[in-house]
Amino acid sequence: MGDPLRNQGKVSDNQQLAQDIDYQVDDILAAYKGVNDELIPILQAVQEKFGYLPQPSMKQIADFLKVPESSVFGVATFYAFFKLVPTGRNVVRVCRGTACHVRGGARILREVEKQLGVNPGESTPDLEYYLETVACIGACALAPTMRINDDTFGQMTKKKAAEIFKLEDEGEEQ
Repeated sequence: MGDPLRNQGKVSDNQQLAQDIDYQVDDILAAYKGVNDELIPILQAVQEKFGYLPQPSMKQIADFLKVPESSVFGVATFYAFFKLVPTGRNVVRVCRGTACHVRGGARILREVEKQLGVNPGESTPDLEYYLETVACIGACALAPTMRINDDTFGQMTKKKAAEIFKLEDEGEEQ
């Protein structure tokens, strides 16, 4: 069954986390009037704060806007840029556009999946990286390409992909 005091501590920690989220969302909502047109900007602000949309925030936003929670959830799941689960701190985007596809983008994606140990739409267990594919990065002359946050890497090869993640890891250890 386990130690009852330890279990109580976990509940307390979870309650504290939920309370912290509530307070932070309240601070965000204070900047808005509470009209329906503000739903997407509110969701964007909450996601910017937490990196995703915590479940408790959905009800809080719904109550603030006086709309059903299902409406908030519907908008949050309709748009691909909203995340309902925590994602990695560094977003890795591998281009799957035509130029990148023709020049070996699929090989780059497989190498990145291998390096990170995740598939597109997943985060590494340590939440350091989140991997996604995109239709086009907009750097077709550099194909195949990928981005890590705001940095674009062009003329990618499997070797370059492996080296980039090796350098990223070494940079974190310093």
